[in-house]
Amino acid sequence: MTNDPKDWMWSEALEMLARAERMHREVFNPLQKPARGVTWEPPTDVLETNDAVLIFVALPGVDPQKVKLAIQGGRLIIAGERPLPAEARTAIIHRLELPQGRFERRIPLPAGRYEKPRSTVSNGCLVVRLAKALVHEVKP
Repeated sequence: MTNDPKDWMWSEALEMLARAERMHREVFNPLQKPARGVTWEPPTDVLETNDAVLIFVALPGVDPQKVKLAIQGGRLIIAGERPLPAEARTAIIHRLELPQGRFERRIPLPAGRYEKPRSTVSNGCLVVRLAKALVHEVKP
């Protein structure tokens, strides 16, 4: 870590923004009937290009094959589970910061029609690609 004030100030500013976003979600976007046993929401980034919406979901340690994706009511629903590592059964735990258990995230989507969600994994993130559905014009 450097002693440059710009570095730590930037880091603290990003942390404050993340905290404000979490508080905003909790107050203004409560989960609609949370699934039974949901204990956390993964952080996400949502980007839109000309032909798709890309959602990056921080899910290190989660098997991407076990993540469920669905579009419902203009929202992308991402659900799954991060189990406690097997080593935790016999280890002395000094710190647990990564959330464990069932998660669910409901992400409002930009208006439009989308094809079936497709996902890949990149650098510990689940990357969900929602290709924009082509609208065919019907000529009279």
